[in-house]
Amino acid sequence: MKGNFFISLRLFFERRRQSVIATLGVVIGTVAFVVMSSMINGFQKYFLEEALNINGHVKIFVESTFREDRILRKVYKEGIFLVLGAKPKSVKDRISNYREILSKYAKDENLLGITLHLVGNGVISYGVKEKPATFVGIFPELENETLKISKYLVKNNLGQLERNKEAVILGIKLAEELGIKDIGKKVILLSPNGTLHRLKVVDFLNTGITEIDKSRVYLHIKKLQDILGKPNEVNEVILKLKSADLAPVYAKRLTKETGYRAESWQESFKNFLSIFKIQRIITRSVVFAILLVSGFGIFNIIMMTVLEKKRDIAILKAMGYEKRDIIFIFSLQGIIIGVFGGLAGNLLSFEILEWLETIKIGVEGIIRAEGFLLDRSISYHLQGFIFAVLVSFLASFYPAYRASRFHPVEVFRSGS
Repeated sequence: MKGNFFISLRLFFERRRQSVIATLGVVIGTVAFVVMSSMINGFQKYFLEEALNINGHVKIFVESTFREDRILRKVYKEGIFLVLGAKPKSVKDRISNYREILSKYAKDENLLGITLHLVGNGVISYGVKEKPATFVGIFPELENETLKISKYLVKNNLGQLERNKEAVILGIKLAEELGIKDIGKKVILLSPNGTLHRLKVVDFLNTGITEIDKSRVYLHIKKLQDILGKPNEVNEVILKLKSADLAPVYAKRLTKETGYRAESWQESFKNFLSIFKIQRIITRSVVFAILLVSGFGIFNIIMMTVLEKKRDIAILKAMGYEKRDIIFIFSLQGIIIGVFGGLAGNLLSFEILEWLETIKIGVEGIIRAEGFLLDRSISYHLQGFIFAVLVSFLASFYPAYRASRFHPVEVFRSGS
């Protein structure tokens, strides 16, 4: 075995330039995999973590079940119908038994918290500027116990909503678009029923998720009930679970038990999850292409070595070396390239990630951050190393197998 290992190393170092080039290909592939995985998964994890922190895991709400052909289907059980100009059925957007739901599920062992919302849409104005907004009425203490909203507030003035029913908290991007830089300013809320209400800005919401920070407005639920003309009404119940993976199970169960629509976060964010899946596929495709190119380089190097060393291989086989020994000698060259390339790639990717963490640039899109959002999991380094070694081994196996098939007599007879 030691002799096989020595011969393999000797062949590897005989073609230094080609071996270095092939190793560099593996290094680049490993670096690409680790760095891209860290960046993409860091972004995805940050988005989901912050979105779930502020929105919860399961939402119970009233779902409209309006069907334009409902009357025709009562008369004709089967058929294809096209109804034009149908007026949507008016549905009361409220959860009438929210107190029962609250008391029933508040003590569930898998629940971290449960809170109530009244949600409505309207317009908020400051001076001559007007912006559409989503009004969310909350019980401040209950909201903070469930969703820890206070950690996203710039001034930590959540208690102001309880003490002053004329107070309001604006998303920080919404405030910027309105031209509001400091708390204490008065804004006007225009409700869907046309009434105007003057409220005082007491804090700003900064979640880092652009869509939320550009549209959300928090008020005390009692105040929003007055504004919308919905006394004692609630139209959303939000649950936070100990494990986010339990959300689909609880959503299905709550739909049956409450009679309302319960939606898991997986369903709410299914569009984003689909995009994230595509991102991961693209990342792996790019890395695979890079490693495939380096694999062809390894294949060519070892195949050329095999063809050049046909006589030496024949001598080894005449001396008693078996097929598995020849396969081991030449496959080991590919494994050596994969190991060196994988280790060097991991070391280089670690340094690149360290450098990226020091870069402070404004990133704004779906989310906002100061710098790159990285997931520094050791698993990416391990996966990159294993992938590099595997590709290198597969690229070297066929030339090694080809070498093991040489027959000494035929090689000597041909004079190769």
